[in-house]
Amino acid sequence: MTPKEFARFRQINRTLCRYGIDQLLPKRFWPWPLRLLRSMVFWWRNQHKNDSAGARIRMAMEELGPVFIKFGQMMSTRRDLLPPDIADELALLQDQVSPFSGELAKQQIELALERPIDELFDDFDMQPLASASIAQVHTATLKENGQEVVLKVIRPGIEQTILSDIALMQRVAGFFALFFADGRRLRPKEVVEEYRKTIVDELDLAREASNAIQLRRNFTDAKELYVPEVYSDHCRKTLLVMERIYGIPVANIDELTAQNTNMKLLAERGVEVFFTQVFRDSFFHADMHPGNIFVSREHPEDPQYIGIDCGIVGTLNKEDQRYLAENFLAFFNRDYHKVAQLHVDSGWVPADTKVEEFEAAIRTVCEPIFAKPLSEISFGHVLLNLFNTARRFNMEVQPQLVLLQKTLLYIEGLGRQLYPELDLWATAKPFLERWMRKQVGPEAVFTAFKEKAPYWLETLPHLPELVYDNLQLAKQQQLKFQQFTAQYLQQQKQRQRSLILALAAASSLISAALLYPSLPIVSIALAISSGFVGLMSWRQLK
Repeated sequence: MTPKEFARFRQINRTLCRYGIDQLLPKRFWPWPLRLLRSMVFWWRNQHKNDSAGARIRMAMEELGPVFIKFGQMMSTRRDLLPPDIADELALLQDQVSPFSGELAKQQIELALERPIDELFDDFDMQPLASASIAQVHTATLKENGQEVVLKVIRPGIEQTILSDIALMQRVAGFFALFFADGRRLRPKEVVEEYRKTIVDELDLAREASNAIQLRRNFTDAKELYVPEVYSDHCRKTLLVMERIYGIPVANIDELTAQNTNMKLLAERGVEVFFTQVFRDSFFHADMHPGNIFVSREHPEDPQYIGIDCGIVGTLNKEDQRYLAENFLAFFNRDYHKVAQLHVDSGWVPADTKVEEFEAAIRTVCEPIFAKPLSEISFGHVLLNLFNTARRFNMEVQPQLVLLQKTLLYIEGLGRQLYPELDLWATAKPFLERWMRKQVGPEAVFTAFKEKAPYWLETLPHLPELVYDNLQLAKQQQLKFQQFTAQYLQQQKQRQRSLILALAAASSLISAALLYPSLPIVSIALAISSGFVGLMSWRQLK
């Protein structure tokens, strides 16, 4: 551990102790080295005894920076896993992180644009509209067309803090992989590396702009999701300029209810949007916490989501898409044998895994869940139980699926807030069945034919020439093969003759050795002749 990493490690532990986070975990669950270490730093006392547990956790994460804030944002959506007071406090991390000064934000914007802000924008508001872990947002009006816009600017100096935390996480992940029994299976180093790529990409607002443009194009004229327009001419690595929206924050249940929003349809559309992004587009918004999602004020009976902050997106290859869809459908149909077999076929568990034993273990986890009312089923609990089961079968964590798992937890948590009776399974199953039909049924064949037809039509006039060329090439290859075969047979004959001569030479030498005591002249002649024959044989064998 480098001195810088050790300093950050010390700062993290000091902060956790100052906010009394260590006191939230009963001492009986502490391993003895941790208890000893805590007793050695007795002067790090809890300085926030009068604050609630949720407030202390929130303030500690806020002070520790974006890596911890992101974790808090994710946990805030899991109200089925956390007490309400802690979930409410962590929800403040979504868009109410302490801001930096508006004057500093203006300087950062002008540095990115390389010109005074007044040349491009009117009515720039020094007071931030929202402040998050990595950036904060200010409002203005675009001079060129009078459009109200928001300017998102990266916090100064935040990149170095993030990279330091990631380096420390990599160090801890390496230690975990080396010394803990589950280290190899959980692949902590690969998971941290995947997270590093994700959060470093989030620091590049030019990349976020391109992600938003892609997502907007994918949902053009869609009634489920609207993505604000991005003004890419004014976007930079540390600056994003996009259309300002006036939706209702999705976490504001009271306001949504007051305008008679169809909450059931809204919750179901959240699931549909997620599966559409994953399986239709293979390009999904992977940071869908409530701070990044709004609901349009228009048509509350036919509600539409508004998505912002596209800094983190995920993609899947065709193989992972297919296996995931088949796994989901098998779960929905309670076909646990197929679930187990798919895990083996995909390489997620070792090839020598006994499918029947794995099937029985999955059934043990899932059957009691399906027996409950839908409102009591938590996908988060399902995942945790499945991960515990997977330990027995050495299932490795798939880093490319970490973003997907996190996003699905976001979506379920959001859906439960909007409509507690949300049937995640029934909402997703028809979509997945339609997608599978498009992949493997007659429709898939027709789609593939339609996609390749222009290429085939373009190639058709050249077909006779291509056939003739291939026939000529085949003829040439056949002649070359015949020549090679004849040459090989000739070499084999030469080697056989050489081998016979070599055996004859060896026999002569043995005879000379036996005859030497009685007939020295004959034995010398035999030796000379056998040496000559052996030399000729050696040259031919070469």
